[in-house]
Amino acid sequence: MKIFFVTIDKGNRYFLFIIFFLLVGVFNSNDNFAEPNDSYITTEKSEGTFTLSEGGKSSPIFVSSEDYQGVMIVAKLLQTDIKNVTIAEPALSVISSDKVPEGKEIVLIGTLGKNSLIDRLVNEKKLDVKEVIGKWETFLIQVVKNPFPNVERALVITGSDKRGTIYGMFDLSEKIGVSPWYWWADVPVKKKDNIYVLPVGYTTGEPKVKYRGIFLNDEAPALSGWAKEKFGGFNHEFYEHVFELILRLKGNYLWPAMWNNSFDDDDSLNQKLADEYGVVMGTSHHEPMMRAWKEWQKYGHGDWSYQTNDSTLREFWREGIKRMNSYESIVTLGMRGNGDEAMSQTANIGLLEKIISDQRKILAQVTGKNITTIPQVWALYKEVQEYYDKGMRVPDDVTLLLCDDNWGNLRKLPNLNAKPRKGGYGIYYHFDYVGGPRNYKWLNTNQIERVWEQMHLAYEYGVNKIWIVNVGDLKPMEFPISFFLDYAWNPDKYSAENLPDYYKNWAAEQFGEKYAKEIGDIIAKYTKYNSRRKPELLSPQTYSLTNYLEAETVVSNYNKLAVQAEQIYESLPLEYEDAFYQLVLYPVKACANLNELYVTAAKNHLYATQGRAATNNLVKIVEELFNKDADLSNYYNKIMADGKWDHMMDQTHIGYTYWQQPDQNNMPELKKIDIPTEAKMGVAIEGSEKWYPKDSILTLPEFDRFNNQAYYIEIFNQGSTPFFYSVEPGAPWVIITKTSGKVKTEDRLWISISWNRVPNGVTEIPITITGSAGGQAVINAIVKNPVLPEGTEISGFFESNDYVSIEAPHFTKEVDSAGISWQVIPNLGRTLSAVTPVPVTSEEVVLGGNSPHLEYKTYLFSKGEVTVKAYFSPTLNFLNNPKGIRYAVSFDNETPQIINMTNNPNPPDLNHDPVWNRWVANNINIEESKHYIDKPGIHILKFWMVDPGVVLQKIIIDAGGLGTSYLGPPESFNLSEKNN
Repeated sequence: MKIFFVTIDKGNRYFLFIIFFLLVGVFNSNDNFAEPNDSYITTEKSEGTFTLSEGGKSSPIFVSSEDYQGVMIVAKLLQTDIKNVTIAEPALSVISSDKVPEGKEIVLIGTLGKNSLIDRLVNEKKLDVKEVIGKWETFLIQVVKNPFPNVERALVITGSDKRGTIYGMFDLSEKIGVSPWYWWADVPVKKKDNIYVLPVGYTTGEPKVKYRGIFLNDEAPALSGWAKEKFGGFNHEFYEHVFELILRLKGNYLWPAMWNNSFDDDDSLNQKLADEYGVVMGTSHHEPMMRAWKEWQKYGHGDWSYQTNDSTLREFWREGIKRMNSYESIVTLGMRGNGDEAMSQTANIGLLEKIISDQRKILAQVTGKNITTIPQVWALYKEVQEYYDKGMRVPDDVTLLLCDDNWGNLRKLPNLNAKPRKGGYGIYYHFDYVGGPRNYKWLNTNQIERVWEQMHLAYEYGVNKIWIVNVGDLKPMEFPISFFLDYAWNPDKYSAENLPDYYKNWAAEQFGEKYAKEIGDIIAKYTKYNSRRKPELLSPQTYSLTNYLEAETVVSNYNKLAVQAEQIYESLPLEYEDAFYQLVLYPVKACANLNELYVTAAKNHLYATQGRAATNNLVKIVEELFNKDADLSNYYNKIMADGKWDHMMDQTHIGYTYWQQPDQNNMPELKKIDIPTEAKMGVAIEGSEKWYPKDSILTLPEFDRFNNQAYYIEIFNQGSTPFFYSVEPGAPWVIITKTSGKVKTEDRLWISISWNRVPNGVTEIPITITGSAGGQAVINAIVKNPVLPEGTEISGFFESNDYVSIEAPHFTKEVDSAGISWQVIPNLGRTLSAVTPVPVTSEEVVLGGNSPHLEYKTYLFSKGEVTVKAYFSPTLNFLNNPKGIRYAVSFDNETPQIINMTNNPNPPDLNHDPVWNRWVANNINIEESKHYIDKPGIHILKFWMVDPGVVLQKIIIDAGGLGTSYLGPPESFNLSEKNN
C-alpha cells in the first residue's frame, strides 16, 4: 500500500490530504492510458466512447464552487471553445459540494482536494489518480463509467493543482480543434459535428521545467501602439489575453511589458487577474523586488544608487513586496544600473552581496515567511556574470538565472560536478533584442533548431527551474514561442531527428493537414534564411554580386518561397487567410522583398561604377520595393483581420546606420548617372569585379569535368542606343547559350563545356565578343580535364578553382567511440544542416586513432599549404573552460591540430567585443588551420571531437582560390555521394 501526503491549498489555510490505494488491480483503468503523443479525441462513436458533442447537443460541464477562480474562468473558455467547434454550447454549472449532478453523460472538472465529487471518485476507487496526485501542474483526462447514480459516463478532467486542472481543460480545447493562437493569430477553430472521447486515461505528466514563460520587452512602437489603440494601454483587458495564451501553451510565468509601463501600478487589477488565472508573475532581470523600472521614474527620489541612497531604495522595494501580497511570484534580486545599464565602475562584490542580503531581509519581514520558501531569482545578465565569475555568491535557495548573449548563444552553464542548489538554475533566452551590434525586433529570425540545440545543452546540464524567453512584442514570434514552451514542458519529447515534424505538426494545427507539409517547409526555410543575417543587419554589401551567384541565389530562393506561400494563400479556405498572412505570408513576402531591395541597391552601385545604362532603372526598382514593404505592412496593420492588429508592423527595419533603430524606414543610398545617347559595349563576368573596357583581360573561373560548371558573361550597354553583338568561342566544345544578339541595356550568356570533346590537361580558350558600336572583348576560359594516373581511386569531394567546399553532414565516415557519437541537426545553420558530438555532457576527449571524429574524403589537385576554414555556430565558452571549447583537424595521418574556437571567452561587455560582434552579426564563427599537402590525389580530412558543444556547419579547404562571399561557395562535387 502507498500513502501519499499532499499539501493542497484551501483558501488561506492548508490541510493534509491523504489517499490510500492498492498498488495493483484497484482501479478499473489502471493500465489503460494513452501515450502523450496520441489524441484521445475521435469523430467516430464506438463502444465506450464518451460523447462530448453529438447531433447539435453537447454534454453539460460541472465545476465545484469550492474550486479556484481560475478553474471557473477557464471552464467558461472551454464552454465557448466547444460551442465554437460544434455550434452546440454545453451548459456550465457551478455546483456545491453536496450536490450530485445528473445526466446520461457529463463533464466533471476539478482540482484534487477542491472538488468533493472528484475526491469521492478517488476514494471509491473509480478514478485512478496515481499519475497526478502530489505532482506539479499535472492533469488527468479520464472517462469514468457509472460515476454517480443516474450518470452513465463522466469525462473527468482533474488536476494536481490549479494549473494542472487548467492545462487539462486547455488540452481538451486544443485536441478538439482550438489552436492556442485562435485569438492572437486569428486561427480558425476546426469545425466538427460530433466529438467523442476515447475511454483511455490521458496525461502529459509533470513538466520537466518548473517555470516556463515569456518576457514582453522592447514593446515600442508595435505592441505599445497596438495595446493603446485596442485596450487603452497595458491594462487587465490586455493581459487577460496574454494570460490565456500562456496557459493554453502550458506556460506559467510572465515578465510583463516594462519600458514605459508598470504592471501593478498601471492597473491594480493586473496582478489580481494574473493570480486568478494562475500565472506566476515576475519582473525583468534589472527590476528588483517586484517594482517596475518605470516606477522609480515616477516614485523614486534621488539617485538609483545603493551607495548614496540605500534607505530610499529599501523603502521603494518594501512597497513592492507589500503589494505582492500572497500572489504567486518569483522575486528578482540584485541591482543593475538605472535603465538596464551596467552598475557604476565603483560597484563591488561586497556592495552587491549586501544589496541582496538587505532585499532578503525585507522579503522575510514583509511576508512573515521563511525566506527559503519564497521563490527568488538572481540574473547573471551581462556584467553581472562577471561578478559571479569573480566569486560573488547568493544563498542556495535563490535560483541562478543564467543568460544567453542576447543572440541565442548561452554564456554559462553549471558544472556537471557542481553541488546541487536548492534554488536550481534557470535560463533567460532571447528571440528579440535591443542592443549591439544591431537591434533585431521586426520579424522572427530564430531557427528552432538552434533553440533546441542550446536549450538541450541547458537541460542536460541541469538547468530546469526557469526557462524564460524575451519575445519582444509577442507578435510575430508565434512559432518560436510555441516551440520554446512545448520544449520546456518536455525536452525529452523532442530530438534533433524529429524537429522537422514540429514544423509540419504546428502548421497542421493552425491550417489543417492538406498543406501542412508545404507550410512547415516554408516556415523552416524562411526562418533559416532570416537567421543567416537578421533583416536589420542586411545591407547592399551583405551578399556577393560576383562570386558563386550568391546574391541572386539568395533573392531567387526567397522569391520562390514567396510564390509558394502566395499559392497556398490563394488555395486556402477564406477563413484561414488572416492567420496565414500574419503567420506565414507576410514574413516570407516582406523578407523576400527586403533581400531583393538590398541586392538591387548593391547592383545599382556596381552598375553605376561600370556605367551601365540599366543603372537608373535599378533606382526605380528599389523605390518600388521600398514602397512594397510599406504596402505589405499597411495591409497587416490596417486591412488584415479588419485592422485588429494595427501598429503591430510599425517597427522600423530599413536603413540602420548603427545599433539603434532609425526613426523611420530609409532607403539605402542609390546612384544615378548620365546615360549618353551613343551605344558603347561593356562586358562583365562571373567571379570577378573586373569589367571591359576598364580591364583588358577578363578570365572566367575555372571549368573542370568533375564539377561541370556553367558561368555567365554579361554584355551591357553604356549608352541609350541599342547595339548588336556576336560571340566567337575559340573551340567548338565551348558551348554558349547565344552567339549573337541585340542589347538595349544588358544580356546574359551562359558558358559551359561539352566534355566528351575536350583534350586532356589544362586548356585556355578565348571567347571573343564583338560589338556593332565598336569594341572587342576577349574572355579567357580555363578548362581543366585532368588525366589521372591509371588505377587511381576517383572519389570524394573534388577540388575546383583551388578550393573544396563541404557541408558538415556529408561526411564519408563517422567514427564513434567511448559512448560518443555524432548527431546531425537537420536544417540548423546558414546553408544545409549541422553536426555535433553527443552526448553534450561528454568529458574532454584525448585524441587517438579511434577517438570520435568525422572523415571527409577529398580529391585535391593542389599541393603545398592549404587553409581549412571550419564554419561553426557561434557557441560561447559556456563552461568557462580555461582551454576554451576546442576541436581538432588533420589530413590523413598527420598529428591533429587542436584549435580553440572560443578565443574570446565570454568577455563581460559583449557589445564592445569585435570578434563576438562579427560572430553574431554573421551568425557564424569561422576558424582556420594551416596544413601541408605533399601531393595531389585523395586525402582524408579528419574533424576530431575534443570538447562538447561544438556545432559544425561547413568546411572549406582553401588552396588559394577562395573568393569573397558571405555564405561560402556551394558544395563541391562529391563522387562518393553521387554513387550512393
